[in-house]
Amino acid sequence: MIACNLNDSDRYRSLSPRIDAALTWLRDNITSLPEPGTCIEIADGVTVKSEAPALVPIEKACLEAHRRYIDIHVPLRGMETIGWAPVAALVYPRGEYDEAKDVIFYGDASQSRLHLRPGQIAIFFPEDAHAPNIGLGNHRKLCVKILV
Repeated sequence: MIACNLNDSDRYRSLSPRIDAALTWLRDNITSLPEPGTCIEIADGVTVKSEAPALVPIEKACLEAHRRYIDIHVPLRGMETIGWAPVAALVYPRGEYDEAKDVIFYGDASQSRLHLRPGQIAIFFPEDAHAPNIGLGNHRKLCVKILV
């Protein structure tokens, strides 16, 4: 997992061409964003989902993990807390891995919490389970999905 200010993300562009494409698009488009509910492909294997989800209390948050995608979470309005734990340490899956949706959920507790504000990003790799959208009220965010 990587957390940083979007303006300080240049050092992570070399991780992969798709991460480079995602970070470039975010920096170039952060002021002209798609409407909530919109999903756009910005490069081969890189999709941006614009969301306006309700936040949930920590006790209702559920860890999720992906095998084929890296997620970049980008809060746009309001703080978002995201729980984190390494997938290798999780022991309580909630059902089977859903290959079509590339997700598995876990009943384990987060090992740490990350508090993201607008202007910051978090990058979650397949080994990073994360519980997004923790808090009170609603917020606005982007979730970038990057094919591994």
